[in-house]
Amino acid sequence: MISVGIDVSKGKSTVCILKPGGEVVAPPYEMLHTVESVLALVKRIKSFTEETRVILEDTGHYHWSVVKVLSENGVFVTSVNALRMKRYCSQDIRGAKTDRKDAIRIASYGLTYWSELTHVLPSSDTYRELRLLSRQYQRKTVLSASEKVNFSNLLDRVMPGLPSVLRDNRDRNRLYGFASRYCHYEQIVGMGEKKFMMDFCKWAKKQGYRPYERLAKELFTIAQTGIPALPSSPTANTAIKEAVRLIQEIEDSRKIILTQMIALAKTLPEFSAVREMNCLGDALTAGIIAEIGDITRFHSKHALIAYAGIDVPPYQSGTFNATERHISKRGNRYLRKVGYQVIQSIIMHKPQNDPVYEFIEKKRSEGKTGKEAMIAGLNKFLRIYYGKISEVYDSIDLQLLFGSRV
Repeated sequence: MISVGIDVSKGKSTVCILKPGGEVVAPPYEMLHTVESVLALVKRIKSFTEETRVILEDTGHYHWSVVKVLSENGVFVTSVNALRMKRYCSQDIRGAKTDRKDAIRIASYGLTYWSELTHVLPSSDTYRELRLLSRQYQRKTVLSASEKVNFSNLLDRVMPGLPSVLRDNRDRNRLYGFASRYCHYEQIVGMGEKKFMMDFCKWAKKQGYRPYERLAKELFTIAQTGIPALPSSPTANTAIKEAVRLIQEIEDSRKIILTQMIALAKTLPEFSAVREMNCLGDALTAGIIAEIGDITRFHSKHALIAYAGIDVPPYQSGTFNATERHISKRGNRYLRKVGYQVIQSIIMHKPQNDPVYEFIEKKRSEGKTGKEAMIAGLNKFLRIYYGKISEVYDSIDLQLLFGSRV
């Protein structure tokens, strides 16, 4: 057997080829992430008469281009969890770290755990594109939340108490539009009550809001009685306008990305089956499919749960068995995040005869905390998801099998 260890970095990799007993077939050398360079490695691997396997460390997205070319050319490739590889490499007493040494250690890992290595197939283009959109959407969501906090802090300094008068959970654009138009209480008071009321009603009607004179009067009153922490100035006005502009740009971007996500997810066979699950709208359906990806990659429901990082590893030593254990959190944190959103939706809607909701309630009745019950619920959801979507693909395989016999 021959182990090919590849230490992947941005744009290039370091390759080392070993045989059992530490015999060096090829000392560490640099390989660029170009088709020509990777195909040269493929040619070298295919020249070997012994079984050869390629081992890479999971490096986010840098390794996928290499995996893609190797897999398409019939080479056995496996990707090892970064934490597991780090622990293996830490056994080196000296602890020295270079790309060359890492490539040697990765190749050595392949020989040590040869029987445990599993072939990794690259996801289809649809799943990769869907995940790309999902990650961008989640980043935009985090950025949106951050900018909304920034806007709220600014508003407290120039228009304290305004959200309590203009609160509308269904349409926060009214608050953003008002703040961007008037910027500061001093500007409202400076207009005078009559002029402000006329201007506000005209603006509200143009924006499609009902122009309440009573609301206009209430807004003028709070402007008179409120005490801004900052005086009206071009700087304060710019800060408010730019905060609103940035929030609206991010929200527009989120809508565009989400629309593309849903459209792409609908092209996959499992979309309808996932969408039929309780409390999942189009957005959550697209998000959960994006982060789980191709269900056929997982050999069991336990593998999917471990991938999500909500498995609870055993801890035992001698006669001691730990009873209070925690989830590993070593899997896909984006999947955990979307998964928790799914569970929150289920808890909020309280669907009748839903196995996930009933399981969450059962855990709560047993004295589990809200967070523990949610984790248990997500575990249950993923088990059901695995079974349901596996059936979809099993059905497709049967159709292809019998179709080929016709």
